[in-house]
Amino acid sequence: MRHGSLFSGIGGFDLAAEWCGWENVFHCEWNPFGQKVLKHHFPKSISYNDITKTDFTIHRGDIDILSGGFPCQPYSTAGKRLGKEDERHLWPEMLRAIREIQPEWVVGENVLGIVNWNGGMVFEEVQTQLEIEGYEVQAYILPACSQNAPHKRERTWFVAHSDSARIYKQHIPTKPKEKIAHSRLFFEKRDFSSFPTEPPILRRDDGISERLDSKTFSKWRNQSIRAYGNAIVPQVAYQIFKSICLYPQV
Repeated sequence: MRHGSLFSGIGGFDLAAEWCGWENVFHCEWNPFGQKVLKHHFPKSISYNDITKTDFTIHRGDIDILSGGFPCQPYSTAGKRLGKEDERHLWPEMLRAIREIQPEWVVGENVLGIVNWNGGMVFEEVQTQLEIEGYEVQAYILPACSQNAPHKRERTWFVAHSDSARIYKQHIPTKPKEKIAHSRLFFEKRDFSSFPTEPPILRRDDGISERLDSKTFSKWRNQSIRAYGNAIVPQVAYQIFKSICLYPQV
């Protein structure tokens, strides 16, 4: 499987893809600190900078799974929640990349607050626009504590699959019943009522592998803390990716 990531941060999606044995073809991250970490740990991947200035058509039909934790600040309850008026509302750029790349799978991530921002407008818009592009979409609210992190850290995950992308690459249709049988995600059930909603910003509490912060130095401490706060929990992404691995490949 060939994987590309957008808004890559310090490589949470890329690490989860590596755990699955997939090839990380490219990543896209504008933050200089994140770029250094990504280039250090994934030197064979193509490195892109500003998504708004990147043409992804070179990868059309060549990427199986495209992932991206598009910026959460416009919808987070910790911010001003300016939504689509925020310059960091970059879902349209991720959608453009999806159109240009035409991956078979899309996995997107954002904060829980996107679900109720402006009555769920962006939450519904993301799914509707993916459906218009020919994807079947399922949204999940998945907490970090489902993978034994000591806090909830609930996040919204969009998992989308395109049969047309598979046909484009393989010219073989997929039986609908197989999709239903292999599209479920399974997580350990636990009592999370006493868990804090968000963690102190520490690598272990955030579920970040030491593999991704071994490039950090004391002078980068502030950047490291910020990166942990913005990073996805790769263990959760890994469970999603493993579920995708169960989907029948042709």
